[in-house]
Amino acid sequence: MSSSSEVQEIKIAHSPDSDDAFMFYGLATNKVRVPGLKFTHVLCDIETLNHKAINEAFYDVTAISFHAYPYLQDKYALMPSGGSVGEGYGPMIVAVKPFSHDEIKKVRIAIPGTLTTAYLALKLFAPGIETEVVPFDQIIPQVLEGKFEAGLIIHEGQLTYAKSGLNKVVDLGKWWRDMTGLPLPLGGNAIKRELGPEVMAKVCRALRDSIQHALDHREQALQYAMQFARDLDTHLADQFVGMYVNERTLDYGDDGRRAVEKLLDMGYRAGVIPHPAKVEWVSDSLATRE
Repeated sequence: MSSSSEVQEIKIAHSPDSDDAFMFYGLATNKVRVPGLKFTHVLCDIETLNHKAINEAFYDVTAISFHAYPYLQDKYALMPSGGSVGEGYGPMIVAVKPFSHDEIKKVRIAIPGTLTTAYLALKLFAPGIETEVVPFDQIIPQVLEGKFEAGLIIHEGQLTYAKSGLNKVVDLGKWWRDMTGLPLPLGGNAIKRELGPEVMAKVCRALRDSIQHALDHREQALQYAMQFARDLDTHLADQFVGMYVNERTLDYGDDGRRAVEKLLDMGYRAGVIPHPAKVEWVSDSLATRE
């Protein structure tokens, strides 16, 4: 039994976005506390976090793109809460001119990273498409400057592209739903297996409590999240947070979990992912030890 003076630090890494900030509001502001645990937050863009989790496994809890999970599944398990899931919406291909679906597959596209779920969905939509990695917040500017004919946008760009004068060519979340009937799981939170089942369970409950606290205290949580809402006013930030932090974030649901497995299986069968994914959720792994 640990004494009250022994506190274990849990390093949590997530992206500096309004939806993640909203989700972690309870933990980051100590509205949600766990005896014996201290949470330290690190902010970093999602593609960097994907690579760090694969190469270093430095953070105890990390936001990841689902596309990255097969590369880190031996070190991390998926947490049952904290998912960003598109209900018929998601990453978009945008362009200055209105390409058809067939035309866009022949255009070089700026992408936010090869481990993003946006990239995986793009490769399923257009297997032979030519891409180039560009920092996610530079994609819209570079398309507008003419450096690329089209770009694959994530985060707040999904709400601001039209204001920039760009056309939506494909919403990959809608394309995925039309094809599979399922939501598109974009990102989730993963927890290091070496923490052990007891600590993993505590941290998972803490994250769920943090999400619930934000949903129950929406105005305060949104005010906190606004410091990370790049170029969004309060109305748009509220809309964006609502898209990606909701009941589905508390629990993926059976169809949400199926969607993760289907997405990664299709990625493997298409040759985008080199080996099969072994999707394991913390609640499932703990159940086998109880």
